[in-house]
Amino acid sequence: MDANSDLKRKAAQEAAALLYFGIEKEYKQAKLKAAKTLGVHFLPSNFEVAVALDNLAEALEGPVRKERLIRMRSEALKVMEVLKGYQPLLIGSVWRGTIRRESDIDIVVYHDASDDVLRVLESNGMKIVKTEGVTTTKKGKPEESFHIYVETSSKQRIELVVRKSEEVNRKRKCEIFGDELKGLNIQELKRLLKENPVEKFIPA
Repeated sequence: MDANSDLKRKAAQEAAALLYFGIEKEYKQAKLKAAKTLGVHFLPSNFEVAVALDNLAEALEGPVRKERLIRMRSEALKVMEVLKGYQPLLIGSVWRGTIRRESDIDIVVYHDASDDVLRVLESNGMKIVKTEGVTTTKKGKPEESFHIYVETSSKQRIELVVRKSEEVNRKRKCEIFGDELKGLNIQELKRLLKENPVEKFIPA
């Protein structure tokens, strides 16, 4: 490994530590601070930081991490079955298998009326902590979604993203790992929990 590669690896590890311990919330800021700390003029990629973050979580949390991943995936399945009419997909770190202590469950559903989704959640005993409309810009075009922050009866935190039904087949790229955000539907998650409940989905 040459000197630059070694420094880049150290920068990725430093950025990962900043994210893991909550000193920084965003990858960009963590990378900038890590580069400044180490006195380097290049930044690691999001992918390199994500892998370093996963390795750090594995080292610090040990076997308990896998047990928690199984619990979170099982909890996600319960919520997705409640929302089965809205084509739910498990995404985020619980899909990837890269959870850490502060991770919540990320689920996306497709429906044109967010109030319908809220009613289903509430009628199934879930606590609505907060809701908000979010507008982001992708390729110069605004994209709107509705975010519902939920707490289950077991105190598990979930962020539910409601997208328009017309977006159900739209492919999305992961800004962290660089691959397609495929996620898992109900049947895929059931199969995963049965066959390999701690499998990771990280591109090679």
